[in-house]
Amino acid sequence: MSGLQLRARTRRAFAVLDPFILLMLGLVVLASVVPVRGRGAVIAGEVANGFIVLLFFLHGAKLSRQAIVAGFGNFRLHIAVIATSFIVFPLVGLGLSSSLGSIVPAALLSGILFLCLLPSTVQSSIAFTAVAGGNVAAAVCSASLSNLMGIFLTPLLCTLLMEQGVDISPSAIEKIVLQLLLPFMLGHLSRPLTSGFITRHKLLVGRVDRISILLVVYTAFSASVVEGLWAKVDALDLAEIVALCLVILAAILGWTWWLSARLGFVREDRIVLLFCGSKKSLASGVPIASTLFPAAALGPIMLPLMLFHQIQLIACAFIAQAMKPKTAPDPAAH
Repeated sequence: MSGLQLRARTRRAFAVLDPFILLMLGLVVLASVVPVRGRGAVIAGEVANGFIVLLFFLHGAKLSRQAIVAGFGNFRLHIAVIATSFIVFPLVGLGLSSSLGSIVPAALLSGILFLCLLPSTVQSSIAFTAVAGGNVAAAVCSASLSNLMGIFLTPLLCTLLMEQGVDISPSAIEKIVLQLLLPFMLGHLSRPLTSGFITRHKLLVGRVDRISILLVVYTAFSASVVEGLWAKVDALDLAEIVALCLVILAAILGWTWWLSARLGFVREDRIVLLFCGSKKSLASGVPIASTLFPAAALGPIMLPLMLFHQIQLIACAFIAQAMKPKTAPDPAAH
């Protein structure tokens, strides 16, 4: 390999490092040094809740009925994606959490299991499918359907499968309905009025997504730090979580590619299952966690998801580039 080729590959490797994830990790450090406390924590929590409502309103407004209807013909593919997200992933999470209890702290194992109960991403699943030459319309349908079902299924699965920290009281159900489900439905019903604004102001909408997640991350880790998070979690624990995230992603990528072959999918649909089935949504996971778990438990619950999110972006970016149809030579390779 020439020096130029090595430099090109290095640039591509750094390009997939998500600045947003780096900013989130920076907020974790900030919360560790300067956690918000007392009345400030209450105000920050209320502001974060308001942004979560707005976030799910915008999620609903962005969901196109036309795209979903157009892709619904391939129901076998969508069933495979949903089954991977909400059956296979949870089984993997349960297996790891039950077998590693004596090695990994219980709070972090709860975070691993929570990660496995989340829906797929939307934007990155579609983007990687497009780069790899997959069926983009089907990816839009599968990823959107997974996200929609996650609003109902993730809290239900958390209630059924997680042993610690899940608030299943009537007030928690009310919070899920008022903060997640109702804004999502209102946003979707508002599409005739809001779709034009969202199309024209994609950058602004994206910033609302990110600001809401950043607020929840900072307030959640502040509460966890005040409760002694870093006295319970050390560098070895973090290394173990990274290793588990790598194992989970590799296993699911292998599963989806094998399953798509067994089901006889064409290459374009195999790519959809590979990318939509292997992703977990940070944008949905952070607000859902904030409705289900007490503030002091949120830090270790969200930490595996934050790490998995970056790992899946890096791995799938390389995979998508490797699968990209060879229509023209890559100028960076010369």
